[in-house]
Amino acid sequence: MKVIFIASVGILILGLSSCTPVIPNDGNQISQISSQTDAQPQQIVKIASSTAMATVLKLLAEAYQANNKTVKFEFVSLSQSQGALGALKNDIIDIAGITHRLKPEEDNGKIQYRELAKDLLLVATHSSVQGVTNLTTKDLRAIYRGEIANWKELGGPDATILVLDRPEDESAKRLLRQYYLSQDKTTSKAIILNKEGELIQTLQDTPYSIGAFSLAYSSINKLPVNRLSLNGVAPSAENFIKGEYPMVREMGLVWDKVPSAATQGFIDFIFSPEGVKVLQNNGFVPVT
Repeated sequence: MKVIFIASVGILILGLSSCTPVIPNDGNQISQISSQTDAQPQQIVKIASSTAMATVLKLLAEAYQANNKTVKFEFVSLSQSQGALGALKNDIIDIAGITHRLKPEEDNGKIQYRELAKDLLLVATHSSVQGVTNLTTKDLRAIYRGEIANWKELGGPDATILVLDRPEDESAKRLLRQYYLSQDKTTSKAIILNKEGELIQTLQDTPYSIGAFSLAYSSINKLPVNRLSLNGVAPSAENFIKGEYPMVREMGLVWDKVPSAATQGFIDFIFSPEGVKVLQNNGFVPVT
């Protein structure tokens, strides 16, 4: 398979950006996964999603193309699910990946939704934070409030804690509040990053930082970060299934009620046993 990155495109709906499955990239690009043959013309399936969704959808596209050589996938990564939905409704793309269940007010009657998988959220630190492997709810709340401002207070190095945060309307921040932070005001010293890809890259580049993002993304790309247990429970699919790790977000797909044959073929594969195996092998919890 050949992955080709082509020229920048203008902003679509809320702003378009690409994401490769290896390093977050929020530039305005469309990436293509194609398998060309001389015998048949290629059919194009266009997909838009945020960083975490793009990662799993590219893995599924690669697996699908192993036996479907005439399909080409074009990916556009967006900062929010609303951008992907807007692109779908305006016939710019064929499939939208979103991180919440489709709301009644988002349904124009011409699209359909199906949950794909559960994606665990991970709280992680830069690799420089040695000696800290677990945080209690009390610890995490104090960090995000700015009351614990040095890693030394938690058994780590004598260094200032840098909180990397997401906007309040993003799924990661909503889940942090639901399960750990409550409605406490976040410290004004936190750095707010609009895109998950930006947070992931900043956390890897910035010593003594902490942030929350997709566990599966971290596992797939083997990110050199410290994954933290919360209240003594490690973030893992096994612990979620046992009901011990609660912080997960819903990943779903939206597409037209009357899709193209190429789009329907890919959707059928995604929810087939082969597609489920791809999800399981990469740290997601498939919905059956």
